[in-house]
This record gives sequence, structure tokens and C-alpha cells, in this order.
Amino acid sequence: MGETDPGKTGAHTVITREELLGVEFDWFAADMRGHVAQFMAAGDTQVPEAALASEELLEALHVWIDTRPEAEPPNAPAGGFDEHLTPPQRRGAYVYDRVPEQAGIYRLVAAPRQPFTVQDLPPHLCDYLRGLVLNVHFGEAKLRVGTDGVAEVGEA
Repeated sequence: MGETDPGKTGAHTVITREELLGVEFDWFAADMRGHVAQFMAAGDTQVPEAALASEELLEALHVWIDTRPEAEPPNAPAGGFDEHLTPPQRRGAYVYDRVPEQAGIYRLVAAPRQPFTVQDLPPHLCDYLRGLVLNVHFGEAKLRVGTDGVAEVGEA
């Protein structure tokens, strides 16, 4: 990416909640250990405000993960349908998918055996995820995540 890359220069397009309605929207967060997870919101507008702060940085993080070499075989605990959701996991990220009809509730669909951490990211993406640290440890079967970025284990 060049020097005029918006992700590095500070020019950011904020994503609105209206843009999320009825479309697949993936966002990322770090946990208390620095591990990274991809969250598939599936049309849910209840995502952390910080995840909407920069379309450019979100896209840059997607590209960074998508272009990493696969380092491990698929690990979808439930198997079946979830196995097609493992590409980020094979590259070191946890993968959570929203539970249908349950706003803010995500289930673990793929777990890396050797997760990468925020420290592995380029500095501008590391800075982006500083505002998206959830107060949990990824690997839990279910998480509830609020628009304020506060997370709870399970459906509490």
C-alpha cells in the first residue's frame, strides 16, 4: 500500500448501522490475550461502535488476514456447515458467527490451534484494534457483544 493509503493517513469512512441491515458484515476484535477474531454479524446492527469507525481499516485488516498463508488444517468444532467458515481460522484468527434471530450473540465456529496476536499486525492495524478489545478470552462457545464493546461469555 502506498503513502496515500487512507488506513495509514487518517482518512476514514464511518460505516452506518443502516448499511448493516440485511447484509453480511464481518468485523474484528481482539481479546484480553491479544488474539484476534472475525465476527460475522449476518445483518445484525448490534456491533461495537468502534467496529464502524473506519471502512478503510476494516478492509485493510480483511486483506491482511486473507493474504496470510494458511498455517493449519480446518478446526470447526461443530463440523458440517461450519467448515466453509474456516479460512480465517486456518490463518490464525478465531471465527464467530451470529446466532440467527439473537442480536449480539455469536457462536464459535472455528478456533485456531496457533492464533496470531495483535502484535503480529502492521502498526496501523494494531492501532485500529486497540479500540476493539473485548473483555473475554476467545475460544468460548458463545459470546454476547454489545454496541459499547462490552462482551460476556454465554447469552447472559
